[in-house]
Amino acid sequence: MSVALKYAHTQLSEQEYLALEQQAGIRYECMDGEAYAMVGGSLKHGSLVMNLSREIANHLKGKPCRVFAESIKVKIANQKHKTTSYFYPDVVVDCSIEKAQNNMLTTPVLIVEVLSPATHKYDETTKFERYKQIATLQEYVLIEQNSVKIEVQRRRKKWQTEKYFLGDEMTFESIGLTIAVVDLYDQIDNEEMQNWLAQCKNDKV
Repeated sequence: MSVALKYAHTQLSEQEYLALEQQAGIRYECMDGEAYAMVGGSLKHGSLVMNLSREIANHLKGKPCRVFAESIKVKIANQKHKTTSYFYPDVVVDCSIEKAQNNMLTTPVLIVEVLSPATHKYDETTKFERYKQIATLQEYVLIEQNSVKIEVQRRRKKWQTEKYFLGDEMTFESIGLTIAVVDLYDQIDNEEMQNWLAQCKNDKV
């Protein structure tokens, strides 16, 4: 999803933020007391979210962890600055659902954002700095939709970036799932996938 206009009211409390969402009937992300309305994404964005969440859901069947796609907010408390942020990740996995409060996750192990031109920098920097404050978070993943590229940053590697492209397989270490990049981009209509599929067709001739 993409962030739209900032809500006029500033420095919202949690109660005011939750009331705003309920009254408006739309989703807002909230950072340091300032709320931002969420707007819809593209077909490619939605397809990538569905492809990944489906693979993760199948993998987690019978396991204690659960996956959510664009529907559940994550609450991040910054004790040092005494502020709280609330985000809706595109895909999030949490293995301690019983600790959720007011339908807000606080202990995710994996967070994924599908990038768009409007939120690219925001997801890479501002959001990531907030997400890193979650003690349970093991992996943060950024997925391009207009090209084929996945960036994975892991806590155990001090958040260094690892990049994956067509022909690669990648592993979500936090949940023990390995997936081919080409499978994640199944039915995604961008130039790289078109060229890849054309080449695969020619190779079979």
